[in-house]
Amino acid sequence: MLPKTHANPDLVAGESHRPHWNEPENRRHGFHNLHRIARYGQSYRAGSVLQLETAADLAIARRDDVARHCGSPWFSAMVVARGSQLLFERHAADFPRDQPHSIMSISKTVMMLEIGRLWAAGKLGLEEKLGDILPWAGAGYARASVQDVLNMNVLNDYSEDYADPLCRVFEHEAATGMRLGGGPEMSSQQFMATIGLAPGASDCVNRTGVCMYRSANTDMLGAVAEVRGGRPLTAMLADLTDAAGYAGALHMACDRTGFAFVNGGISLTARDLARHGLLIARQGLGVNGQQVGSPEFIARTLTGGVPLPAPRGHLRYSNQTNTNGRWLGHGGYGGQYMLVDMQTGTVGVFLSVLENEAGYDADYYPPIIAMLEAVCCG
Repeated sequence: MLPKTHANPDLVAGESHRPHWNEPENRRHGFHNLHRIARYGQSYRAGSVLQLETAADLAIARRDDVARHCGSPWFSAMVVARGSQLLFERHAADFPRDQPHSIMSISKTVMMLEIGRLWAAGKLGLEEKLGDILPWAGAGYARASVQDVLNMNVLNDYSEDYADPLCRVFEHEAATGMRLGGGPEMSSQQFMATIGLAPGASDCVNRTGVCMYRSANTDMLGAVAEVRGGRPLTAMLADLTDAAGYAGALHMACDRTGFAFVNGGISLTARDLARHGLLIARQGLGVNGQQVGSPEFIARTLTGGVPLPAPRGHLRYSNQTNTNGRWLGHGGYGGQYMLVDMQTGTVGVFLSVLENEAGYDADYYPPIIAMLEAVCCG
């Protein structure tokens, strides 16, 4: 006779259909502790740490927009860095410097580096179709090009409306250990293979003229990287960690097979997220001399892409980043943003946790982006 058990309280979905850690009253604790809450995880430590020297830029601290956003009850941390200089740093009272924070979709930027590296090495063509690389890909991706997947320029039946707790992005969560599912547990690959064409569509072509954000795109690119790179994502993440020189651990959520949740599974301290941005500012050149990204691919990223929908229509989604042609950046579900000015090499990161029902507000991000842009590019 088996002993009595109960569902894991952190991961079970309640009446809201959201896992306990992502319910509004629990979300702040969840984002500050997701590296311990996720069902499966990996961690990576750098052999050499990028040393950041305090060189306070008091003009940043005097800005009204910085004071306003850092004074929000949702605020967790803000860091601005350039080269090896720490120009500005603020942390909320309940979020110490050594505390990891979920960066959600900022995680996607690791695939900009890895896919760029593979493209520069001649191991991957951007016009190749995913079905030719991944025979198991479903109809929602089989005829999509690598470039269109990079640019969130694909139409399929994957839905990502955070106001709808029954959309497929939350089904995806169950395959990546972020919640308990209602049936047999699938691996990430098994889940992604179920993504088909959008209802009524005969192909996966996006004809809207703006990007169609789908987090599954990034995990499909992760699978492409494993096939064409000839090594698991774990090796890529180990190289990335050494190249960035993180002081703490890079925590990565994964599925039961160990496949990394590259679309949103990373947790880092605020300083280490800045170190990640500095790696991009160095065009993928690691602190250890290893090249983990491609300068040529980053140049293409700055000039390419598909317009984002309003209220960020002045930006483009390009190769797993946002860009205005000068800076590269990305946001994260729940209230995070990282911006990297490729001209000055200045990085700004802002971490916060929205506590509204959906955990998302499209209008929340533009003022934060404007602040980071003014600080980093001004």
